Amino acid sequence: MTSGVLLASGALLSGRAVYLRAKGALAHALIRRAWARTVETGHPVRPWPGTDAVPCARLRIPSLGLDAIVLDAASPRVMAFGPARMMNSAALGEPGNVVLAGHRTTDFLPLEHVAGGDVVILEWVGGDGKARERRYRVIQRAVVDPRDTRGLRPTPDERLTLITCYPFGRGPRSPQRYVVQAARI
Repeated sequence: MTSGVLLASGALLSGRAVYLRAKGALAHALIRRAWARTVETGHPVRPWPGTDAVPCARLRIPSLGLDAIVLDAASPRVMAFGPARMMNSAALGEPGNVVLAGHRTTDFLPLEHVAGGDVVILEWVGGDGKARERRYRVIQRAVVDPRDTRGLRPTPDERLTLITCYPFGRGPRSPQRYVVQAARI
Protein backbone atom coordinates (compact mmCIF):
# COMPACT_ATOMS: atom_id res chain seq x y z
CA MET A 1 0.00 0.00 0.00
CA THR A 2 2.69 2.50 1.01
CA SER A 3 4.78 1.81 -2.09
CA GLY A 4 1.73 2.40 -4.30
CA VAL A 5 1.07 5.78 -2.66
CA LEU A 6 4.72 6.72 -3.08
CA LEU A 7 4.71 5.70 -6.75
CA ALA A 8 1.48 7.62 -7.41
CA SER A 9 2.83 10.69 -5.62
CA GLY A 10 6.08 10.52 -7.57
CA ALA A 11 4.19 10.20 -10.86
CA LEU A 12 1.98 13.18 -10.01
CA LEU A 13 4.94 15.35 -9.04
CA SER A 14 6.88 14.33 -12.15
CA GLY A 15 3.85 15.05 -14.31
CA ARG A 16 3.44 18.47 -12.74
CA ALA A 17 7.12 19.29 -13.36
CA VAL A 18 6.81 18.28 -17.03
CA TYR A 19 3.62 20.35 -17.36
CA LEU A 20 5.21 23.47 -15.81
CA ARG A 21 8.32 23.17 -18.00
CA ALA A 22 6.17 22.80 -21.13
CA LYS A 23 3.97 25.73 -20.08
CA GLY A 24 7.08 27.90 -19.59
CA ALA A 25 8.53 26.93 -22.96
CA LEU A 26 5.22 27.70 -24.69
CA ALA A 27 4.95 31.07 -22.92
CA HIS A 28 8.49 32.04 -23.99
CA ALA A 29 7.76 31.03 -27.60
CA LEU A 30 4.54 33.08 -27.61
CA ILE A 31 6.33 36.07 -26.07
CA ARG A 32 9.10 35.91 -28.71
CA ARG A 33 6.48 35.70 -31.44
CA ALA A 34 4.61 38.68 -29.96
CA TRP A 35 7.86 40.66 -29.84
CA ALA A 36 8.56 39.88 -33.52
CA ARG A 37 5.05 41.08 -34.41
CA THR A 38 5.55 44.21 -32.29
CA VAL A 39 8.72 45.06 -34.23
CA GLU A 40 7.00 44.24 -37.53
CA THR A 41 3.85 46.29 -36.89
CA GLY A 42 5.25 49.02 -34.64
CA HIS A 43 2.48 48.41 -32.09
CA PRO A 44 2.50 46.35 -28.87
CA VAL A 45 1.22 42.81 -29.40
CA ARG A 46 0.01 40.65 -26.51
CA PRO A 47 1.37 37.08 -26.59
CA TRP A 48 -2.05 35.66 -25.59
CA PRO A 49 -5.42 37.18 -24.72
CA GLY A 50 -5.83 38.66 -21.26
CA THR A 51 -2.17 38.63 -20.26
CA ASP A 52 -0.39 41.43 -18.42
CA ALA A 53 2.92 40.25 -19.91
CA VAL A 54 3.35 42.62 -22.86
CA PRO A 55 6.76 42.58 -24.63
CA CYS A 56 8.35 46.04 -24.68
CA ALA A 57 12.02 45.39 -25.51
CA ARG A 58 14.73 42.88 -26.27
CA LEU A 59 17.81 42.68 -24.04
CA ARG A 60 21.04 41.13 -25.28
CA ILE A 61 24.46 40.67 -23.75
CA PRO A 62 26.41 38.92 -26.52
CA SER A 63 29.39 37.96 -24.33
CA LEU A 64 27.04 35.96 -22.08
CA GLY A 65 24.70 34.60 -24.74
CA LEU A 66 21.86 36.40 -22.93
CA ASP A 67 18.96 37.19 -25.27
CA ALA A 68 15.69 37.93 -23.47
CA ILE A 69 12.44 39.62 -24.31
CA VAL A 70 11.62 42.28 -21.71
CA LEU A 71 8.06 42.68 -20.52
CA ASP A 72 6.48 45.94 -19.44
CA ALA A 73 5.18 46.74 -15.95
CA ALA A 74 7.19 44.55 -13.59
CA SER A 75 5.12 42.60 -11.08
CA PRO A 76 5.52 39.09 -9.65
CA ARG A 77 2.89 37.83 -12.09
CA VAL A 78 4.58 39.40 -15.14
CA MET A 79 8.10 38.43 -14.05
CA ALA A 80 7.05 34.78 -13.96
CA PHE A 81 7.35 34.99 -17.77
CA GLY A 82 10.57 36.99 -18.10
CA PRO A 83 12.50 40.08 -17.11
CA ALA A 84 10.44 43.25 -16.85
CA ARG A 85 10.83 47.02 -16.79
CA MET A 86 10.24 48.69 -13.46
CA MET A 87 7.47 51.23 -13.95
CA ASN A 88 9.12 53.88 -11.77
CA SER A 89 12.19 53.93 -14.01
CA ALA A 90 12.83 55.95 -17.15
CA ALA A 91 10.82 55.07 -20.24
CA LEU A 92 12.64 53.22 -23.00
CA GLY A 93 14.57 55.67 -25.15
CA GLU A 94 14.24 58.52 -22.66
CA PRO A 95 17.08 60.04 -20.65
CA GLY A 96 17.50 58.60 -17.20
CA ASN A 97 17.81 55.20 -15.58
CA VAL A 98 15.93 52.32 -17.23
CA VAL A 99 15.62 49.56 -14.62
CA LEU A 100 14.97 45.94 -15.58
CA ALA A 101 14.36 43.18 -13.03
CA GLY A 102 14.58 39.45 -13.65
CA HIS A 103 14.82 36.14 -11.85
CA ARG A 104 18.24 34.79 -10.85
CA THR A 105 17.27 31.22 -11.73
CA THR A 106 16.09 31.83 -15.29
CA ASP A 107 16.57 34.80 -17.63
CA PHE A 108 19.07 36.69 -15.46
CA LEU A 109 21.13 33.66 -14.43
CA PRO A 110 23.85 34.61 -16.98
CA LEU A 111 24.43 37.87 -15.07
CA GLU A 112 26.48 35.80 -12.62
CA HIS A 113 29.27 35.99 -15.23
CA VAL A 114 28.88 39.60 -16.42
CA ALA A 115 32.10 41.59 -16.43
CA GLY A 116 32.95 45.26 -16.37
CA GLY A 117 33.11 46.53 -19.95
CA ASP A 118 30.61 43.99 -21.34
CA VAL A 119 28.29 45.45 -23.97
CA VAL A 120 24.55 45.40 -23.33
CA ILE A 121 22.12 46.00 -26.20
CA LEU A 122 18.55 47.15 -25.63
CA GLU A 123 16.07 47.23 -28.51
CA TRP A 124 12.53 48.64 -28.43
CA VAL A 125 9.87 50.14 -30.67
CA GLY A 126 9.57 53.91 -30.35
CA GLY A 127 6.37 55.92 -30.29
CA ASP A 128 6.74 56.44 -34.04
CA GLY A 129 6.54 52.65 -34.56
CA LYS A 130 10.19 52.33 -35.60
CA ALA A 131 12.69 49.95 -34.06
CA ARG A 132 15.33 51.59 -31.88
CA GLU A 133 18.54 50.33 -30.29
CA ARG A 134 20.85 51.57 -27.56
CA ARG A 135 24.18 50.12 -26.56
CA TYR A 136 25.51 50.30 -23.05
CA ARG A 137 28.74 49.26 -21.36
CA VAL A 138 28.78 47.64 -17.91
CA ILE A 139 30.37 50.09 -15.48
CA GLN A 140 29.48 48.63 -12.09
CA ARG A 141 28.37 45.41 -10.41
CA ALA A 142 27.37 45.21 -6.78
CA VAL A 143 25.74 42.94 -4.23
CA VAL A 144 23.44 45.04 -2.06
CA ASP A 145 20.85 44.76 0.68
CA PRO A 146 17.29 44.67 -0.74
CA ARG A 147 16.56 47.96 1.06
CA ASP A 148 19.40 49.69 -0.83
CA THR A 149 17.52 51.45 -3.62
CA ARG A 150 20.34 53.66 -4.90
CA GLY A 151 20.46 51.67 -8.15
CA LEU A 152 16.81 52.51 -8.81
CA ARG A 153 17.24 56.27 -8.57
CA PRO A 154 16.83 58.51 -11.61
CA THR A 155 20.06 59.59 -13.29
CA PRO A 156 20.81 62.61 -15.49
CA ASP A 157 22.65 60.37 -17.99
CA GLU A 158 21.29 57.43 -19.95
CA ARG A 159 21.80 54.37 -17.82
CA LEU A 160 20.55 50.79 -17.80
CA THR A 161 20.27 48.95 -14.48
CA LEU A 162 19.67 45.20 -14.23
CA ILE A 163 18.55 43.77 -10.89
CA THR A 164 18.17 40.19 -9.72
CA CYS A 165 18.21 38.29 -6.46
CA TYR A 166 21.47 37.05 -5.00
CA PRO A 167 23.12 34.60 -4.53
CA PHE A 168 22.69 32.90 -7.87
CA GLY A 169 21.40 29.35 -8.01
CA ARG A 170 18.34 27.56 -6.80
CA GLY A 171 18.66 27.91 -3.04
CA PRO A 172 15.48 28.85 -1.19
CA ARG A 173 16.86 32.11 0.16
CA SER A 174 17.93 35.24 -1.67
CA PRO A 175 18.79 37.74 1.05
CA GLN A 176 20.57 40.18 -1.24
CA ARG A 177 20.27 41.80 -4.66
CA TYR A 178 22.75 41.79 -7.53
CA VAL A 179 22.80 45.11 -9.38
CA VAL A 180 24.48 45.67 -12.74
CA GLN A 181 24.73 49.21 -14.04
CA ALA A 182 25.62 50.10 -17.60
CA ALA A 183 26.16 53.52 -19.18
CA ARG A 184 25.21 54.40 -22.74
CA ILE A 185 28.05 54.11 -25.21
